[in-house]
Amino acid sequence: MPWRTDYYPNSMKNLLPEVREKAIEIANALLEEGMEEGKAIRIAIAQAHHWAARRGVDDDAG
Repeated sequence: MPWRTDYYPNSMKNLLPEVREKAIEIANALLEEGMEEGKAIRIAIAQAHHWAARRGVDDDAG
């Protein structure tokens, strides 16, 4: 089941909402490509932090 803004992995709960939305988007795309769930989550969170940094979003967790 794809994740949504109201249903996402617990490891994304402390992300800023806009960073979480990006992480969800990335994780869902990775899952569609057949990636294992745990790895998809880790990669998605890391990439969402990079995405936020490139946009100047104050994202202390990354």
